[in-house]
Amino acid sequence: MKTPKTWFITGASRGFGLDITKAVLASGDKVVATVRSKASELAEQFNNNNNLYVVTMDVTNQEQVNAAAQQAIDHFGRIDVLVNNAGYGLLSGVEEATDQEVKRNYEVNVFGTLNVIRAVLPFMRKERSGHVINISSVGGLGAYAGWGLYGSTKFAIEGITEALAMEVAPLGIHATVVAPGFFRTNFLDESSLFSSEHIIDDYAETVGAMRNFAAKANYQQPGDPEKLALAFVKLGNAENPPVHLPLGSDTLQRFREKTAAFEKDIENWYDTITGTDHDDVAAKA
Repeated sequence: MKTPKTWFITGASRGFGLDITKAVLASGDKVVATVRSKASELAEQFNNNNNLYVVTMDVTNQEQVNAAAQQAIDHFGRIDVLVNNAGYGLLSGVEEATDQEVKRNYEVNVFGTLNVIRAVLPFMRKERSGHVINISSVGGLGAYAGWGLYGSTKFAIEGITEALAMEVAPLGIHATVVAPGFFRTNFLDESSLFSSEHIIDDYAETVGAMRNFAAKANYQQPGDPEKLALAFVKLGNAENPPVHLPLGSDTLQRFREKTAAFEKDIENWYDTITGTDHDDVAAKA
């Protein structure tokens, strides 16, 4: 019989965070679930399950994050799996969004994730074990018109996790970045998705078309969030987890399309690419 693990899941009140919390509790593991408000409501939703500890925390507030991590340790004694899920979407053309809109998206999606990593890793390093799981997006593997700014926050999470995985591996800790495709959650609702206030008519065929698509695609997405949650349980209990885990056939297709196009660019521009080396380097090639 396996010893129950303790998970620390951010943004657990809805969407992926709620689905993962349900699946982890059903597996017999413990969960520290963070929410920005109404902690008692989430606890009541799970009938005040003893394996669930709900903490109020804003990922953009380092002091709150540090306090929440310590509360988790005080309550359950350890943190085995960290799931950085908290975040939101920004639907906007690159030119359309204001400086404030972009910075706010980064504040939550990137700097918020880093805040939690900084708070939790010291406890994992002390135990010489643990697994950091950061949630990216299909938009973090390949760009889409209208999602470039949001996607750039997820590109950042991809790169951060890759480096983190190298840094913590000698300490017995794993790091994985999960890139979900389009799943049937509330991500396209106003509660999780913001659109830039400024709209430029010249982008009607690109960004405008994406706005129309997003409205029609809401709750018609191909991915099943309950199956995604089960995949997270499997990932959190894996002995040798991957650094990258794309979830959804749409994500896999998008990534393969991007790599194929990238390879085509390399083929067409090979001489230019390799022609920038110093002569002494080229001579050895």
